[in-house]
Amino acid sequence: MKKIIVVLVALVFALGVAGLSFAADVKGTVSKVEGSKITVKDAKGAETVVDSKDAKLKVGDKVTVKDGKIAAEAADKKPAKKKKKAIEGC
Repeated sequence: MKKIIVVLVALVFALGVAGLSFAADVKGTVSKVEGSKITVKDAKGAETVVDSKDAKLKVGDKVTVKDGKIAAEAADKKPAKKKKKAIEGC
């Protein structure tokens, strides 16, 4: 009986570790939104479907998927111009 329990525990551990290795981080753009299912297309063209309750996302948004959670990336902003010093050139 102990051998069966040891084998089952080892099997559950092995499958758990293998499952974590298949969870990949994806960075790309939203290509489709259907209800709570969001399709993200990465730079290589591979599509990943993620279940999310975030209704604020729309097609074309840049997102990062990490551990099954979606985070929208901030829009690219131009860096603020550096202010000149008041006494410059004196």
